Amino acid sequence: MVHGINHGKRGSVVVMNSNGFGFSFNFGGGDDDRDNNNPFGAGGLGDMLNQFGQMLSGMGSSMNSPDGQGPVNYSLAQRIARQQIGTPAVISESDSERVAEAIRLVELWLDDTTILPASNNKVETWNEEQWLTHTLPMWKRLVTPVAENMNNAQLDALPEEAREMVGPMLNMMNQMSGMNFGMQLGNALGDLSEQALSGTDFALPLAPAGVSALLVKNLDRLTADLSLPQQDVLIYLAACEASRQRLFNHVPWLAEQLVASVEEYAAGLVIDTSHIEEAMRDMNLESGDPNQIQDAMQRLQGIDLSPKISSRNAAANSRLETLFALIEGWVHYVVPKALAAYVPTTEKLHEAFKRRRVSGGSTEQAFSKVVGIEFQAPRIDEASELWSRVTNAVGTQRRDQVWDHPDFLPTAEDITNSAEFIDSLLDTADSNYDPIAEIEALEELLKNGQESDGYSAEDELENKKNSEDNDESTD
Repeated sequence: MVHGINHGKRGSVVVMNSNGFGFSFNFGGGDDDRDNNNPFGAGGLGDMLNQFGQMLSGMGSSMNSPDGQGPVNYSLAQRIARQQIGTPAVISESDSERVAEAIRLVELWLDDTTILPASNNKVETWNEEQWLTHTLPMWKRLVTPVAENMNNAQLDALPEEAREMVGPMLNMMNQMSGMNFGMQLGNALGDLSEQALSGTDFALPLAPAGVSALLVKNLDRLTADLSLPQQDVLIYLAACEASRQRLFNHVPWLAEQLVASVEEYAAGLVIDTSHIEEAMRDMNLESGDPNQIQDAMQRLQGIDLSPKISSRNAAANSRLETLFALIEGWVHYVVPKALAAYVPTTEKLHEAFKRRRVSGGSTEQAFSKVVGIEFQAPRIDEASELWSRVTNAVGTQRRDQVWDHPDFLPTAEDITNSAEFIDSLLDTADSNYDPIAEIEALEELLKNGQESDGYSAEDELENKKNSEDNDESTD
């Protein structure tokens, strides 16, 4: 969530630096990149007091509102984001008309490249402030579990005697933490509102259910840097939005899988302060020698004293990375196929949006800024190649049926080496075996308690499939 958290990977563990209570204990030094990415990082007592003063300003109204309670002060976040946005762009009737027409047109073309039906969503044209208002509910679902578990991890890391001392001040500390998170979230969302192009940008289902949206003024600013026809850019973006909406509408478990992965990751947050304790032991401040004390303080300046927060549930992080790769890989395969015959600049547009991912408009950067979970850049190009090979092997219908159940999706290993995954699809391509029907039948048998006398529901399904195979061989 948060600008004030730095992330890095140690093997399979995702590491974040923060104290979780609204104040960062960086005492300066360190590299420029770390300091630039951490507005609550380097600095002395004056910086800390200034930070404290910023949190106190406007405390009354923000802390007393319903959105001011809990691990994140969302009231403060909205206020800061709106201040950062300033005067929102004015959306004209012609803006709305050209967006609606673009969506209508690309829906026709997408019908030729996917069996997933059009979403039939209401089409809206947003400015930055409307993006903030309409997407905040989904951001809350993603941000809250991370902030809440960070606070819990901070408390768990305290020695018992320190917890007793903190006890009477806990409510105040939680409120201060909520304000700190709110400030950082507001700044992050304010920044992102100027980059966002659609309701599902960054591969996230941010728009409310039943709504497809484009931020046409942000798109116009982007177009000015692309040297491509404005209408072509609008069509390409509309196709990306429409295809993602088809996916999220047809695959209702997909959004919930993303949220559940964030919650799982957050539930495993733990804090490691051993490096701080080791640094303090090495200080040797007991001698009282001013020279030794000065030398110790100078060494302290170059040490990052932020507690390291990692998650025991690193697999959830990998799952997010894979899901984002599969979503965007599918979109970036389907969209160029749909547009190629109608938009001559399709290939150039495809390359331009790939460059946008690299230069800042990427899923992992948006997720890190706002939610506070960092992962490697999703392997979108490799996933797109996977979907291409699947399509060539088994066709469009069988490819899109992969989205029918989370267990059918390719894994991270399949993105790297697709041969085994494609073979598994080929094995079932010409049979009457319906995996969804079999799963539903198994669940029904288990629910009705039809497992008795050592004969299981799985045995029943296996016998049924063997019987079908025998019938086919007899024919």
